[in-house]
Amino acid sequence: MGYDFLFRLPGLLVAIIIHEFSHGYVAYILGDNTAKEAGRLTINPLKHLDITGFIFLLLFRFGWAKPVPINPNNFKNRKRGMIAVSLAGPFSNFIMALIIGFTISMDIISSNILFNILIIMLWYNLMLGVFNLLPLPPLDGSKVLASLLPVKYEYLFYKNERYLYLILIILVATNTINKILGPIIDLSLNILIKIIV
Repeated sequence: MGYDFLFRLPGLLVAIIIHEFSHGYVAYILGDNTAKEAGRLTINPLKHLDITGFIFLLLFRFGWAKPVPINPNNFKNRKRGMIAVSLAGPFSNFIMALIIGFTISMDIISSNILFNILIIMLWYNLMLGVFNLLPLPPLDGSKVLASLLPVKYEYLFYKNERYLYLILIILVATNTINKILGPIIDLSLNILIKIIV
């Protein structure tokens, strides 16, 4: 893995930390202390890493972090709160990508090493944001979809979500996930470039 790993590691950690912290923080401001009590309102990456998901990120460039514990019953409006918390992670990655993009566009980075790290960091934030919007468990998009369903169908969705995990595993294992997300990530990158230029 060598130098390639060293270049990718900062981008991975930043993308994961901002993503998971945002889930917990939005839940906290909406009235749920579960993440705070579990010690997840922190920028310590060790609190957020899922070993298997991290390895997948390194090897396949698609992976996941340790889910932030949330109790939606603590929200004033359970469904709206769950949607807000679920979207907080991906949107925080998009905002981080935008900040990194603006930093790069200012042409103030004189170090080639730092420049390459920022490029990779931007890509990982875009990737993690787009990937997590997929409506498949355990990704954030699945929680948004479930929260939009009537209660009866929401219950059925969660009851059978373990079977839907298989779809995601197959998509990753067959590399089909790249064919699905690649064009979306490219589109997101083009939009980002148009915004910052």
